[in-house]
Order: sequence, then structure tokens, then C-alpha cells
Amino acid sequence: MKQYSQIFKVSARRSALVLVMFSLSLLISEKSFAADEANVVNASVASLKAKHTELSKQLENNQFNRALFLHSEESSHDLKGEIYAVVDYPFSTFNSALSNPAHWCDAMVLNLNVKYCRMAGNQSGNVLTLSIGKKYFQPLADTYRIEFKYQDIITTPNYFVAEFDAKEGPLGTSDYRILIEATPLKDGHTFLHFTYAYSFGLAGRLAMQTYLATVGRSKVGFTITGKHSDGQPIYIQGIRGVVERNTMRYYLAIDAYLAALTAPADHQLEKSLQYWYSNSEQYATQLHEVELDEYIDMKRKEYQRQQTQQ
Repeated sequence: MKQYSQIFKVSARRSALVLVMFSLSLLISEKSFAADEANVVNASVASLKAKHTELSKQLENNQFNRALFLHSEESSHDLKGEIYAVVDYPFSTFNSALSNPAHWCDAMVLNLNVKYCRMAGNQSGNVLTLSIGKKYFQPLADTYRIEFKYQDIITTPNYFVAEFDAKEGPLGTSDYRILIEATPLKDGHTFLHFTYAYSFGLAGRLAMQTYLATVGRSKVGFTITGKHSDGQPIYIQGIRGVVERNTMRYYLAIDAYLAALTAPADHQLEKSLQYWYSNSEQYATQLHEVELDEYIDMKRKEYQRQQTQQ
């Protein structure tokens, strides 16, 4: 018995030592993870600040009549639109609102082409479901559905980032990515970076060519490629025009949602609808599709459906 007791004591000491070592390894791992995240945040803030400095002239003097810079890229199978902007609300407002996944649909549904939005959790995390459609109220069965995986966000007192990724989209498109990041500026404003990108294969390119040859043939984007004889700007057309319009619509939706937060809760929807429409009409050449009463009526119906239909 004495021998077994001694063995038990040795075993217990070994177990305690293993437990201590395991706890220490977890602590070291947590500290290492925290240090890595801090390094990422610091590098991201520095990058945004540098971009703000780099774009200072474009932010002060541009066609948008606001501190905004838009850029688009097209490759053989990828499209990307980016917006950098200085917005008139403090970073704390931005951070607290968009760090809550439940608030994203209140922003996304303002986009003319978003017919339905739902954020829900599953085993792999939060999923943002968007139904994309036309410029009038539609049954959801007639829309295109995209499911975005809501990636983990980083939210600190001086940096915010959130990302949404979707492997598959409609009409031969794939690898959708929506990213938004922001940092505070010294004057109480916020500098943000918004990205909207996706890929397309042969089917997607054919569908896009059909659109551009029919209903989209007269539509333009925001990049100025030259001037007409009367001095008026010539805007980019084609696929880059498409991604620029989509990027601006999503950006304006986020901006309108945040701007409306100053209103009482029961007035925020109406204020955000008015704000989105009035701001999109500043760029009527690119974004005008419907009249104000049509837009308001459609969005009220879609918002109500969003609250009741799961």
C-alpha cells in the first residue's frame, strides 16, 4: 500500500505540473495572440493614416462635392471598387453601431437593389444573406440570393474592420468580398475605406455583356476618362462602370444608416431612406433609377418584409 501511495503522490505531482504547464502555455498563447492583433491594428491604422495623407488633395477637390475618392480595377476575371472617405460623425458612433452584426441589415437594405437582408448565426459563425433584385418591389423567389460569411471583426478605440465573403454569387460570379475599415481623425471625423469586389467566369462575363448591350448600354460610372467638346466629362462605361455604381450604392447605404442614428429610434428608418435617396441623386447621371416616392414606398415594404419573413 505504501508503494501505491508513493506512486499516487508522484502521479498527482506530475498531473499538477502538466496542468500548470498547460495553463502557462495558454497564457503565453493568449498574450501572443493579443500582441499579434495589436501589431495588425497598429499597422492598419498607420496604413489608413498614410492613405489619408496621400489622398489629401483628391479628398479636398473632386467631382463628388464631399471628401471622397473612388477607384476601380478590372482584370480578366476580377472586379473591385474602393472608396476612401472622410465622414462627419465621430469614430465612436461608427464603431459602436457597426460592431453589432444585427445592425448591418438596417444599412444594407437601403441600397436600391437589396430586396432583403438577414443576419443569422450558424455553426461556423454569422451569415449575412442578401437578396439582390431590380428597381421595384419583387417576390424573393425572383431575386438572386448571396450568402456572405461574416468574418470576425476587430474593434478598438482607434480602429475598426469587418469583412464579408461569399464563395458563390449569381450569374457565374463568385468570391464576393465586402470590407470596411475605419480610424478616427483628429478633428472628430472618421476616415473610412470601403471595398466591394467579386470574380466572374465565362458565364458571368457573357451575362455582363448581355446587360451592357441592352438595359445597361447607356449607364456610366464615376471615373472621368476625358471631356466632350462642350467641356462636360466623359465617364467610364462597361464593367468598371457597373462596379463603381454598385460600390457607391453600398457606401451610401452605410453612410445613410450612420447619419440617421442622431434621430429618435422610431424615425431612423425614414431619415435613412431620405438621406440615401437625396445623396444618390447628387450623382443622378450614374445612380438615378426611380423617383423618391417610388423608392420610399418600395423600401418600406422591403423593410417590413425583412422584419417578418425569415
